[in-house]
Amino acid sequence: MLPVRPMGVEVPPTPGQAAPSGFEAVGSVAVRTFATHQHMTTTAHTMKMMDGQHVNAMAGNESGRESTHFADYDEVPEGHFYDPDAEYEPDPEYAATLAPDAARQRRERIGPTGRPLPYFPIPGPLTDHGPAKIIAMCNQKGGVGKTTSTINLGAALAEYGRRVLLVDFDPQGALSVGLGVNPMELDLTVYNLLMERGMSADEVLLKTAVPNMDLLPSNIDLSAAEVQLVSEVARESTLQRALKPLMQDYDYIVIDCQPSLGLLTVNALTAAHKVIVPLECEFFALRGVALLTETIEKVQERLNPDLELDGILATMYDSRTVHSREVLARVVEAFDDHVYHTVIGRTVRFPETTVAGEPITTYASNSVGAAAYRQLAREVLARCHAE
Repeated sequence: MLPVRPMGVEVPPTPGQAAPSGFEAVGSVAVRTFATHQHMTTTAHTMKMMDGQHVNAMAGNESGRESTHFADYDEVPEGHFYDPDAEYEPDPEYAATLAPDAARQRRERIGPTGRPLPYFPIPGPLTDHGPAKIIAMCNQKGGVGKTTSTINLGAALAEYGRRVLLVDFDPQGALSVGLGVNPMELDLTVYNLLMERGMSADEVLLKTAVPNMDLLPSNIDLSAAEVQLVSEVARESTLQRALKPLMQDYDYIVIDCQPSLGLLTVNALTAAHKVIVPLECEFFALRGVALLTETIEKVQERLNPDLELDGILATMYDSRTVHSREVLARVVEAFDDHVYHTVIGRTVRFPETTVAGEPITTYASNSVGAAAYRQLAREVLARCHAE
């Protein structure tokens, strides 16, 4: 994520207090309307850049004056709200790659992908749930942020009142570990659900610490399924059949695929409605996208005509490096609207959350990384709603 400068940000009202002009009350939080956002003028004259730190100009301290508190790049001060819809203000070198002049960039709200950044509204609550949209988080290259994105996208969707099921479909069990589960201590996993007749999903399902979010865990046993499924009839649809009884209980099912294009990944693509491709902003990650899209097209033609490439998610982005900017520009040039406007930046918070065994939305709720995944959740919901 790029450093951002909130423009004209006001402190949300306390319970019982009327929302300030230009804000809409959403639950207990006042949210600035898009029209007001578009016409606000900046008051953040105290913004200064300092070796990886920036002022997060949270206007409105106790004295009623502008705050000049310097916040760490990865963290927003406790008690304040990070605004993911604030205007981007990248360094001058990066700004030159996005728009001819800074004035146009401010006027058009150019995002890190070089395109005008839309406003993704906060979704309203649901009165009923299901049937679920199944999303496969897929990339045959390892270390591109599949598991991190699965956990945090799921947690952000759950925050917005959606019932979410995460499916760990990687024999390494990284998704389970990332949610505080020790895979080696599990008696029943998604492997048993796939291979044992009469096995109920309720016997395998685990509740997570995140409300509205459940988990189908995995461990090394799943590696045997790839060999055992070879002799099965309709082997590519095994996961689809296993998930069918759960469809009415959830709004979203997100599958964390293994880093390969083998039979397990084909099972995930056959079961899914949409594919999200996390893509590290690095050259070798870019090279493998063509092979992945070819596999998706084959599954569309032969197994699952409803499968769609929902989007390519740029991860581990660092605007300070020319290489990251060039890779992101190439991805946008090749895939255009299939590239999410939301970009996930590098931050030390993500490896810390793995050790903590919880999503970044709860571990560091006010961090830039948490805000990025909340914005991604809103973008995913907006795309689904637009269909």
